[in-house]
Amino acid sequence: MADDFDWPALTDEARRISRNAYAPYSHYPVGAAALADDGRLLTGCNVENAAYGVTLCAECGLVSSLVATGGGRLTHFVCVNGAGEVIMPCGRCRQLLFEHGGNELLLLTVRGVRPMSEVLPDAFGPDDLTR
Repeated sequence: MADDFDWPALTDEARRISRNAYAPYSHYPVGAAALADDGRLLTGCNVENAAYGVTLCAECGLVSSLVATGGGRLTHFVCVNGAGEVIMPCGRCRQLLFEHGGNELLLLTVRGVRPMSEVLPDAFGPDDLTR
């Protein structure tokens, strides 16, 4: 893992975008920021609605932005709550991040920087569909 990556700057971007979250029901804004393999900065924030089950997590918006702006692979990722504290992606979002970053994706977590292979060990992915 690269020790020289600017995690504070990426975390600041997640904090900045968390202020745009639409969270009128839970009052729990979330912001996410990541870099793509071509250097693009991607962000996302949660967007709630009255049908709680179809709320969009911040990670969903971030991955949608990745795909909408040309695709590629995520290399570095962080997610924060409204207080600016680093939080872990939920299980669904870990799967989504794995699909677009693979085992090598580095995440800033509550326990430090960890590769996706540790955050979602033995992940199910596209390669499993060909077996």
